[in-house]
Formats: sequence, structure tokens, C-alpha cells
Amino acid sequence: MPYTHILVAVDLSEQCHAVMQRAMALAQCSQARLSLVHVIEPLAMAFAADVPMDLSLLQQQQTEQAMQRFRQFAAQYSALRDEDRHLLSGQPRHEIHSLAEQLCCDLIVVGSHGRHGLALLLGSTANELLHGARLDVLAVHLAD
Repeated sequence: MPYTHILVAVDLSEQCHAVMQRAMALAQCSQARLSLVHVIEPLAMAFAADVPMDLSLLQQQQTEQAMQRFRQFAAQYSALRDEDRHLLSGQPRHEIHSLAEQLCCDLIVVGSHGRHGLALLLGSTANELLHGARLDVLAVHLAD
């Protein structure tokens, strides 16, 4: 059964172009709608509030930089409509799963680094996406 709506989760690294290319090829074969998401993880979540300082200025800079990089990345893919571009803030696993459910996606495509060890096999975000996913997840292998 072909996919109807594919959600591509990117980290905005140079390697995520390979993830996007794979997702676009799948979408074309299936005549599926394609949506793009990047999740900005709040610094307080990343440091688990162990840093005794105000991170708001750093968070604002991180958000502004991510917004600029996301716009630049998405602009390279003219087939993506504005309503199919999603820049979110929060815990990546939760936000991506929630968006996939909200958009009625049937596949999530994410990049994966082939590192050693079970915990590093897919990378932290790709690995987390597999756990609790109610839909298919495709991990595209990325060269280091």
C-alpha cells in the first residue's frame, strides 16, 4: 500500500539533504504529500536545568539561527508548500510524533548515522522516533 503523507524530520545539517532526497523520491513514487519538520530543543531541556544561569538570550539566538537555517533549507525544495513546513520547539520525539499524528502522516523519514553500539546505531533522535511510533519510520543511512 503506497504512502499518502510523508513527514521528513531534519536536523539542518548538510547531510539532511540526503534524507530529503530519499523522502522526495518516495513521495514521487507514491504520489504522497510531503511535509518537513525541524524541532528546536530548548536549552533548558538539553541541559536538564543543571546550568545555574539564565539561558534565555542563548535560547533566543538558537531559535533565530534555526529559523534562518530552516528557511534556507526549505527554500531549496520548491515543491514544499508553506503549510508543509513546520518549525517547532520542544522535545524532538514528542513534537515529531504529535505533528505526524496531527497531519495524518503514514511515514516519518529521518537521518541515521551508522555508529557502533545499540544506543548509537540510529542516533539519538532517530532511535527515539522508533520507540512509540504508531507509523512507519524510515531511517536513511548517513555517511559520517
